[in-house]
Amino acid sequence: MAAMTMPQLPWGRVRAGGLRPWVTLLSLGFLLSALLNNSAEVLQQRLDLQGWLWLTLGVGVSLLSLLLNAAAWGLVLRQVGLKPRWVALVLAYLETNQRRHLPGGVAHLAERLTLLRGQEAPLRVPASAPPSLLAVILDPLLAAIAAMALVAAGGWQGGFGAACLAPLLLLRPRWLEPLLGWLKHHTAVDLGLDPTDRQPLTLGTPPWPALVAELAVLLMRFAGFACCLMAFELAASLDWGGWLAGFAVASVAALVVPGAPAGLGVFEAALLIRLGAVIPTAPLLAAALSYRGMVSLADGLAAFTARLDRAPHPG
Repeated sequence: MAAMTMPQLPWGRVRAGGLRPWVTLLSLGFLLSALLNNSAEVLQQRLDLQGWLWLTLGVGVSLLSLLLNAAAWGLVLRQVGLKPRWVALVLAYLETNQRRHLPGGVAHLAERLTLLRGQEAPLRVPASAPPSLLAVILDPLLAAIAAMALVAAGGWQGGFGAACLAPLLLLRPRWLEPLLGWLKHHTAVDLGLDPTDRQPLTLGTPPWPALVAELAVLLMRFAGFACCLMAFELAASLDWGGWLAGFAVASVAALVVPGAPAGLGVFEAALLIRLGAVIPTAPLLAAALSYRGMVSLADGLAAFTARLDRAPHPG
């Protein structure tokens, strides 16, 4: 395959500052405090060979979830009227995904927006500004709605489980399009675009196929998290519906709280707050940190593999 040059990210245009650095610092501070307060117990956690095998399996599952996530983004692109070139799209998604670990948490969105509008876009025809921005906005929005819907897997939860199904109503165009307009303004500010552009973002039909794909992605990610639970022998401490609900709450927090790179600290804090009352803190923290390392490793491997595939082959 011939090499494809990725558009360079306009770093100077991505807004920094505001609440983002403070959210990142608070999240990391909470995580560090939890580690210090439970350091002795965390260090006592040991993995046998079977535990390491579970974590290895989890890396593989996390890699599969990235491929599924790339396919889900392709459905988002089709939803907004764009025609993806699937192989190029998967490679571009895997390569840009690692940028979510950079400070600010929006570098991967800026990279994808630039990519979709460039001549080497993973599309049959490069996108104009409105649909490319819509595709960048809609993907995390659907992921957050899907994660909230999965909270209901934990049962009634005093009405919380049922309330988390309410965001599904946002998929109706009469409510979704005003929300997209609001997100467009704030995303434009974050990415250094013109926030005064009043051109409406419209979908036409509810994005149900893309939502179903996002649900599948989250379930695959949860399977990777379940591997960590099995590694630390925590799975029997709670029913799987409860684990899925706790994982979904933490995933929503990581998606919607601004600033933290890849949700670093936010995911772990939300998981501890949600499940810390019923699960011992030390093994839960060990599992959460193992999951963080596992996902980061999968992101790095996927990006490295995508770059290798883009590199020119001799002869």
